[in-house]
Amino acid sequence: MTTKTFEKTFVGHGMFKGHIKYKNASSRLEDLYRKDEDIRHPYERDYHRILYSNAYRRLKHKTQVFFNTNNDHICTRIEHVNHVASVAETIAEFLGLNPWLTRAIAVGHDLGHSPFGHTGEKIINKIVKEHNLSNNFWHEKNSLRFIDKIETMPDYEGCERNLNLSYAVRDGIICHCGEVDEKNLKPREEFIDLETINSANQYQSYTYEGCVVKIADKIAYLGRDIEDALSKKILEEEQKLELEHIIQEPFGHKKLKDINTTTLVHLFIIDLCKNSNPDEGLCFSKEYFEIMKTIKKFNYQNIYSHPRLKTFEDYASLIINTIFNRLLGYYEGVNSIYKLQNDEKFYPLLCEHFKDWLLKYSTASNKEYRQSKKFINKIIYDINDLDDYKMAIVDFISGMTDSFSIKLFNELIAF
Repeated sequence: MTTKTFEKTFVGHGMFKGHIKYKNASSRLEDLYRKDEDIRHPYERDYHRILYSNAYRRLKHKTQVFFNTNNDHICTRIEHVNHVASVAETIAEFLGLNPWLTRAIAVGHDLGHSPFGHTGEKIINKIVKEHNLSNNFWHEKNSLRFIDKIETMPDYEGCERNLNLSYAVRDGIICHCGEVDEKNLKPREEFIDLETINSANQYQSYTYEGCVVKIADKIAYLGRDIEDALSKKILEEEQKLELEHIIQEPFGHKKLKDINTTTLVHLFIIDLCKNSNPDEGLCFSKEYFEIMKTIKKFNYQNIYSHPRLKTFEDYASLIINTIFNRLLGYYEGVNSIYKLQNDEKFYPLLCEHFKDWLLKYSTASNKEYRQSKKFINKIIYDINDLDDYKMAIVDFISGMTDSFSIKLFNELIAF
């Protein structure tokens, strides 16, 4: 069967205007201001608000797998989210789903990723637990925190407002965890408070578009990580040939003669579209589901756990912990601002940026200052609460790029 004979399986099974699920999915925490004669779909506005945010821009200097790479052709986080968007849009278009919702979830799904990728995430999680700030730190939840409470954008009067994205986009972002192995996905029916989600993959997404992005996330990274590992000599060509043999031997898969990004993306997309239906939801064939698990297992054993990455992990831990402890040492309630100002002569980047962070997001600033800066974003820290101050440091670090965190660390050790 060719793609020309496929039918758009999910046309008529999605949400429609007037349906309670559509109303829930398109709802926002607050009313979103409108510009005159705006012709965009609400989810298109969400996509653009993500695309023009600073959090999205920072993804170009955040780790995907290999830390702080100087190689222009190694995948970074911004390339990854666009790979996911490309895969997800193709699937959504075929199934008759909403392309703008799919696109918005895809480009926004990793906005809360820490510097140094999943290694940085583990390091920050350890800090959070040691200081009793939360049960755990995980990037899907942190992505929701950033789009709800931290990222801002100027409105038509130049006032800095929170992004205020729709429920469906926020839900797709926090529910996108692609690390679990699931043969088929269907969206949940419950309209829940997303703040109550306590762990990755606790819930499936509320929309099919969110489910598509979750699957696309895994499709996008499997082949690309192998290509990057080969180029950095983390993998040898012989290991790649061994993987191809492992896949072809039991499955008799003649098409998969060479494992690369485009081949895998194409074959997984076609298989998913062939096998998905309204009764089972998004679904792979048994054959391709086993192939996906085999490749993922291979990547974890031969790439993500490679000894050469251990040095970078130690380096990342030193950087993140050094920055956290230095900033923690400045705490003195509202006087923290003055202590940071006093040390700007020694650490201008670190002290100025964190001072500005506190002034924007905490009770450290007064009404006149906020008016002068046109800040009408949410205040999320009480400057006189030590735990809030610690959380401000965690948020500050988690939003950094690899390169900026290294720059701050180098500033701290320079004389």
